[in-house]
Amino acid sequence: MQPGDSASLSSLLRIFSGTSHPELAKEIAEYLGCRLCWRQTERFSNDNLFVHLGESVRGKEVVIIQSFTPDVSDNILELLMMLDTARSASAKTIHAVIPYYSYARSDKKDQPRISIAGRLIADLLSTAGANHVMTMTLHSPQVHGFFSVPTDHLTAHPVFVRHLQCRDLSNSVVVAPDIGHAKRAAKLAKALGVPVAAGDKERLTDEHVRIAGIIGDIAGKDCIIFDDEVATGGSVVALIDTLRRHNVRRVTLACTHGIFSGPALERLAAIPELDEIVTTNTVPIPPEKRLPNMTVLSVASIFGEAIRRNILGQSVGQLFAFWPDSDDCSPD
Repeated sequence: MQPGDSASLSSLLRIFSGTSHPELAKEIAEYLGCRLCWRQTERFSNDNLFVHLGESVRGKEVVIIQSFTPDVSDNILELLMMLDTARSASAKTIHAVIPYYSYARSDKKDQPRISIAGRLIADLLSTAGANHVMTMTLHSPQVHGFFSVPTDHLTAHPVFVRHLQCRDLSNSVVVAPDIGHAKRAAKLAKALGVPVAAGDKERLTDEHVRIAGIIGDIAGKDCIIFDDEVATGGSVVALIDTLRRHNVRRVTLACTHGIFSGPALERLAAIPELDEIVTTNTVPIPPEKRLPNMTVLSVASIFGEAIRRNILGQSVGQLFAFWPDSDDCSPD
């Protein structure tokens, strides 16, 4: 941050956390030199939620931080109620910070009579009172267009680059699990100065995929698998099975959102070639879900910097996902 920013931001900002990820919210507030404001959430005997913002927000820039993690529906409803509360309490501007927007996976109508839930949730956010949304690494980039309010689609690219460039990359290649994610992988590969490859993936079920082959040279390489999120780990297992047939030396798994649901941790722990799992704290990862070879990188400075630049009327472009490469894409 720039000198003197903390004092000016402290007078302008009111930062609240939902129940999903208070640790990340606290880190973001600390980056901005602000305190995290008190919020009360309770459940009535009929299972209805009660939400109370414990500080005046009249005429203030209000930031509400909530990740869409289990229980997802409760966390979404709590966020909507916090947004509505801030609006009815005469907040100047309401910024919804959603580090993990889980409904980005629901981006199209690929079956009859289903909801495009990614767009539905985006509509609900603006209806509830959000004037501005910040999120990170949407599963499908086109979901950015679902929002009717200004939306900053941020990337964790800088923290991955800083972490991975500290190792010997002379024999490495970045591997996207499928063609759809090849653009993200290519950007990381360019920053690291290594080649890129991609899997030819077909999804069979929510937990199982088929990798028909690999586009690119991976024989005998150290592979860095780069994905937006890992849920059950089915795609990772199938991809590493394919890499194994090409005699890869060691594998690093890097993903922005480490969901690690269902059998994911058991599956990943059973892969001998998996040297390191690198993820971020867009979702909370409790100690019992952290494997010995897992590294969790913080994205608090990226969200904090995006908030700072928005409040002070500065450009946020260099922090965007899919923004053209720049010599300086890291937070100040």
